[in-house]
Formats: sequence, structure tokens, C-alpha cells
Amino acid sequence: MIDSKQATEALTDIESMVRRVRQSRIYNFSSLMLIMWGTLVFAGYVASYIWPRMNGVHWIVLDVIGLAASLALGAWTRRRSGVNTFDTRFLAAFVLFAVFGCILSIGVAHLRPRQMDAFWPIYFMMVYTIAGIWFGYAFVAIGVGITALTLIGYFFAGDWFHLWMAVVDGGGLVLGGLWMRRS
Repeated sequence: MIDSKQATEALTDIESMVRRVRQSRIYNFSSLMLIMWGTLVFAGYVASYIWPRMNGVHWIVLDVIGLAASLALGAWTRRRSGVNTFDTRFLAAFVLFAVFGCILSIGVAHLRPRQMDAFWPIYFMMVYTIAGIWFGYAFVAIGVGITALTLIGYFFAGDWFHLWMAVVDGGGLVLGGLWMRRS
């Protein structure tokens, strides 16, 4: 027989393990998403540097590709693990978040192209930072790090801003994803 103190310790150990497994599953799926989106973001900023007049068009195309790939990745992980990691609530949240960002950046603030190219990564990194409060500090580090480097590039990178952002935002997401795979 175990006494109440041992039972409490055992339940605490079980709760700790459940929390670590849950964070591991979140980090595993998130790492795949970060690497995929980081690659697309890297390509988007390089395309912005090479073809600046097509900036809006290629970002829309990359966002559609990314959204479709996110849904496919969610379905794949669901089949593989039996856990629904990307459901319609995430899709609805993403769409609402994107629409609100468009209203804010285009309709309210009337941002110029360079400001827009800094706004979107900062806007998305706010979500990563807030998510980190619940899901793990790796998200906080990624969000705060990319936001700080975006602001540095906005003020100091000059004509190299798109290439700076390819490395900072796209590369940062990929590195964050690889870091999460390790955790």
C-alpha cells in the first residue's frame, strides 16, 4: 500500500509527464509548420527583392500554397498519430487574423510597401509570443527574436531589407522549427 504522500507524488509525476508529452506533440507539429512556412517566407522575401513590382502577387500565391500545405500537413499528422493538430478552428482563426491584418494595414493605417513588409512579420510574431505563454517558451523566443531583428532591419538595412527579412523571418522560422524538433 502507498500512503497519501506517495500517491500525491505519483500523481504529480504523471501530470508532469503528460505536460511534457503534450508540449512535445505541440513542438513536433509546430516545428514542421515553422520549417514549411519559413521556407515559403524566405522565398517570398527573395522574390520581393528580385521582382519588387510583383510583391503583392507572389505573397498571395505563397500564402495560398502555405495554407494548403498547412491543411495537408495537419491531415498527414492526424493520420500518422491519430491526434487532430490542425482543425477548422485553426483555419478560421488564421482567416480572421489575416482579414483583421488586412483591414488594419490597408484600410486603417494605409501602410507603404516597406512598412507593410515589416508589419506582417511583427503581426504574426505577436501571436507566436502570446502562444508561447501557453505552449512553451520557444514560441516566445522565436516571436521576440524575429520582431527585434525585423525592427533592426526596418531602420538599418536600407535597400537590403528584403534580403535581411528573408534571412531573419524565413531563416528564423526554419531555425526555430529545427530548435523545436530538438526540444
